[in-house]
Amino acid sequence: MLGEKGVIRAWLKSKSFPSILLWGPPGVGKTSLALLIAENLGDHGGEAFIQLSAVSAGVKDIKEAAERAKSYQRLGRRTVLFLDEIHRLNKSQQDSLLPHVEAGLFVLIGATTENPSFEVNAALLSRMRVLRLERLTHPQLERVLSHALKSSDGLANCVELSESACHLIVEQSEGDARRLLTLLDSIVSLIPNFSIATHEHPVKIDQPELQTLLEQLGDRVLPYDKASEEHHNTISAFIKSMRASDPDAAVYYLARMLESGEDPMFIARRMIVFASEDIGNAEPRGLLMAIAAKEALQCVGLPEARINLAHAAISLALARKDRSVYNAIEAALQEVQDTGALPVPMVLRNAVTALMKREGYGKGDADQRLPVGLRKTRFYGS
Repeated sequence: MLGEKGVIRAWLKSKSFPSILLWGPPGVGKTSLALLIAENLGDHGGEAFIQLSAVSAGVKDIKEAAERAKSYQRLGRRTVLFLDEIHRLNKSQQDSLLPHVEAGLFVLIGATTENPSFEVNAALLSRMRVLRLERLTHPQLERVLSHALKSSDGLANCVELSESACHLIVEQSEGDARRLLTLLDSIVSLIPNFSIATHEHPVKIDQPELQTLLEQLGDRVLPYDKASEEHHNTISAFIKSMRASDPDAAVYYLARMLESGEDPMFIARRMIVFASEDIGNAEPRGLLMAIAAKEALQCVGLPEARINLAHAAISLALARKDRSVYNAIEAALQEVQDTGALPVPMVLRNAVTALMKREGYGKGDADQRLPVGLRKTRFYGS
């Protein structure tokens, strides 16, 4: 996107920059990128760059921004409206943007950490180009850290980190530059009697000293939200790892969810479904194992039940796989939807009265157990 032949540079050169949606995790530069785009469009530094946060902005703020954009338009100036956390706008607020985006009144740059497929109205989404940003890589974070340590608007060579200490901070940052800078600031604040103004020589910090400082800051918190895409991605990775018979990957994603605070009962329920859906009769005891893990969780609770959940996850991953049970019920349900409530064969009907016996209830071909008129007569193992 940002390279010499990238789409952003191409749009800037063409002077026909579209409305875009920057989608990516926190701390990867969405706001910074919006500012750079506005600056390169020639509008940054004046009132033609308008920044709103969807956390506090409403329809009134959007209308006011549109009026300002109209006044700039009369002066021959373009307006860039940057709307941070755009997924927090409700439907009516998002709808209020539509006519202005369609008319080209302003270039809308939205930023979101959530999957726009679920959080942004389809009508608005269809009028924007979605640019997906990934977590920053370790080399990119190392450049951010180096700048913070050496620049005059940072620590100005007051702190010197060993290579191993730098790697540790980068690893703790989870691909988030903002988290890295916040972590660095917190570490520096714990250095006894430290002051940028009074330090002529840099304070040297190696990995052991850094580890001690990090322990003072408390436990590491993983980025996770039970209602966000990260939740769905992680449980999907867990299920697909078991499906691929990879116990190492399965137990890793289980640990990720437990460490992030996922509801363990949710994990147990997913394993119960998996045991019948993906293993079925290839290993009938798989269902018993999954149910046993749920009962163990209810009996002992966390943290001990982590072992029971891992026991079940590894066993299910190692079990032979067979989706015949799942396929059978899906095919049977489809047949019922297609053919409706066909008459039950007489041989299967219960003859509880003399009249019913005379009418032939309970009699007939013992092999004719499926109703006449079915399009499909084999569901399991087909």
